[in-house]
Amino acid sequence: MIEEPLKEGFPSDKEFHGPAPGDQTQHAFRPKVDPSETSLLLFPGQGSQFVGMGKQLLEYQGAQEIYEAANEILGYNLLDLCLNGPKTELDKTVFCQPAVFVTSIAATQKLQELYPDVLNTCIGSAGFSVGEYAALVYSGVLPFEDALKIVKLRAEEMQKASEVVHSGMMTVFLKNESKLKQAMYAARKYCEEKLEIEDPVCGVANYISFDCKVIAGNIEALKFIQDNKNLFEIKRTIMVPVSGAFHTPLMQSARQSVVKALKKTEFSKPLFRVHSNVTAKNYKRSKDIIDLLGKQIIKPVKWEQTLHVLYARKAGENFPQTYEVGPGNQLGTMLKMVNFQAYKNYTNIPV
Repeated sequence: MIEEPLKEGFPSDKEFHGPAPGDQTQHAFRPKVDPSETSLLLFPGQGSQFVGMGKQLLEYQGAQEIYEAANEILGYNLLDLCLNGPKTELDKTVFCQPAVFVTSIAATQKLQELYPDVLNTCIGSAGFSVGEYAALVYSGVLPFEDALKIVKLRAEEMQKASEVVHSGMMTVFLKNESKLKQAMYAARKYCEEKLEIEDPVCGVANYISFDCKVIAGNIEALKFIQDNKNLFEIKRTIMVPVSGAFHTPLMQSARQSVVKALKKTEFSKPLFRVHSNVTAKNYKRSKDIIDLLGKQIIKPVKWEQTLHVLYARKAGENFPQTYEVGPGNQLGTMLKMVNFQAYKNYTNIPV
């Protein structure tokens, strides 16, 4: 199969990825590295924000400048919103996504001061939803300013899309005997036949672990599953405090706007692997970034699958150090659910 060429202007004629963890290609020229001396970086997404975030970063060189540059691009005082709220404003999609992204990039300044060799030891990264943009920036693929402009647009367009249809997201905790697929199908049928909703949506938006998923869609479909959870052997449900059904087809209009902006952006070769939410695999070509960051808005975040790929190794082999870079420790909690042995080498960078 002949691969399509890289985007014109891409500064490398080589395949767009580095060696896999443990890959012994050209082993004669490169000594083996103990996996415990390598690192993986995880960047959080919407929902990790809290009033006061950023306060523990301002003493680190570069963090203040990052917030100042963000203020200039966004047209409002993001740092003040992060530090002082109010929470009702910070939680709005239009503000929350830029706030989490910028705070994560500011947190890399603290990461580098605490662990000066992190860029040399990093073998891979992933970001949850909007966190994927932070991973792409820190890996050198996207300039901070360009990424923030796209994140700003993404947040605005997702907010607009969420106002068109009354929709939402819901965490579901499952048992071995749970029938989630049947529940989502029944919810769509109920909306279509009983409520006469045209093209109702109800599907998995985030794969968290084998017994935890986030589903999204029309609010009526989610309520149907809440009301009938015992029928489908679902252990528990919790509504997610967001404004819309992110990572579903209801975000199609937002996808189109973001793809248009991405097509005007130039990408550089990454310093380390960055994994896509859509495929769980690392990016190999610049055109993949445009395609998959667009699809990410309407497709599920395959976080559980990404963790399996990131931490795949031979039996008895050590795990890398893992750093969660950005507000909160939600990704650490998810890692603990998916791979407890890998979690033992997890460190949160407080913001």
